[in-house]
Amino acid sequence: MAIVRPFKGIRPPQQLVEKVASRPYDVLNSVEARKEAEGNEMSLYHIIKPEIDFPVGTDEHDPCIYEKAASNFQLFQDKGWLQQEEKACYYIYAQTMKGKTQYGIVLCGAVEDYLSGVIKKHELTRKDKEEDRMKHVRATNANMEPVFFAYPENVLLDTIVKRYTQQKPIYDFVAPDDGFGHQFWVIDQTEDIQQITAAFAEMPALYIADGHHRSAAAALVGAEKAQLNAQHRGDEEYNFFMAVCFPDKQLTILDYNRLVTDLNGLSEVDFLTQLETSFHVEKRGETAYRPTALHHFSLYLAGSWYSLTAKPDTYNDADPIGGLDVTISSRYILDQLLGITDLRTDKRIAFVGGIRGLNELKDRVDSGEMKMALALYPVSMQQLMAIADSGKIMPPKTTWFEPKLRSGLIIHKLV
Repeated sequence: MAIVRPFKGIRPPQQLVEKVASRPYDVLNSVEARKEAEGNEMSLYHIIKPEIDFPVGTDEHDPCIYEKAASNFQLFQDKGWLQQEEKACYYIYAQTMKGKTQYGIVLCGAVEDYLSGVIKKHELTRKDKEEDRMKHVRATNANMEPVFFAYPENVLLDTIVKRYTQQKPIYDFVAPDDGFGHQFWVIDQTEDIQQITAAFAEMPALYIADGHHRSAAAALVGAEKAQLNAQHRGDEEYNFFMAVCFPDKQLTILDYNRLVTDLNGLSEVDFLTQLETSFHVEKRGETAYRPTALHHFSLYLAGSWYSLTAKPDTYNDADPIGGLDVTISSRYILDQLLGITDLRTDKRIAFVGGIRGLNELKDRVDSGEMKMALALYPVSMQQLMAIADSGKIMPPKTTWFEPKLRSGLIIHKLV
């Protein structure tokens, strides 16, 4: 059963939230962060991407960078740009994208649950990225940015969330970079806190939707601190890490599309001909064409869009992995025809989140940068949860969640 608990969040005063809030550390590079934080000493980028406070070209993994993150975090608290709650609370974080709003409960999940598998994963993590976040957590002694969790829809939790969200939010703003809305409420009533804790305690699992490296780093640092503490009890703050939990039915997974630099020596005609072994291929013309169902793809090549429908012998819907469209496309297009066998390391392939639209694919092919583009139908939450429940791992670059969690609305300190 899932263990969650409230925490004394550290967050900006209402009038400063738009100054402090930022995009997550991993969706932009140092140059972009430097530009977005320009002229804003309160931007959270000074903590989550502190290399912006050093000369351009400074190694972002240098020990001085992590030390700067810690000193900036303390500075923000000293100046009152971040203030800690007096009481342990749960919180509600709502995001609105294109008229659709999703409501998440901000809480602390248990390191124990991550290590035992109650908090379920669906992606592999890279050790270098884990270590980077671990160093950041060690230096700041805090979870600066929440992990993105999903949970099976729950009527009691829906009722509590609805009651609070009918009140005026503490934060309510639209982010200038993407136009998405962000709202925030504090759940501070003892009875509500107890009911939320009990409701999660009845759930057999929670699911990491986005933030596998942050989850791993937080859990591993928590386990380290437990080993180093001779008086370890199990209820210390380092035994928990911050997450925003959304009901599974509210979440939107966008397509995660592929671009390839060449056709592996094949002519365009030969490539299309060989595709017909595994797919029903239909030319759709110059107008952007989007996949309409599972096992259906769209291809952009030489100025034209094509519909690709996988033949029945190319997939197995009884197999959580074998039924994924990323598996079909990797096996029968990228591997067999194009010789791309490792999506993590091959330099001939690039990936584009669906938030950028099909025009991004067309433009990069038309420019000559890429030879072809492949658009996939989005994975469903049911597929993601089935894979996590089976203990299997999704292929790389399978899911793209939008909107991303805004950083800087809430922080969890490990002491």
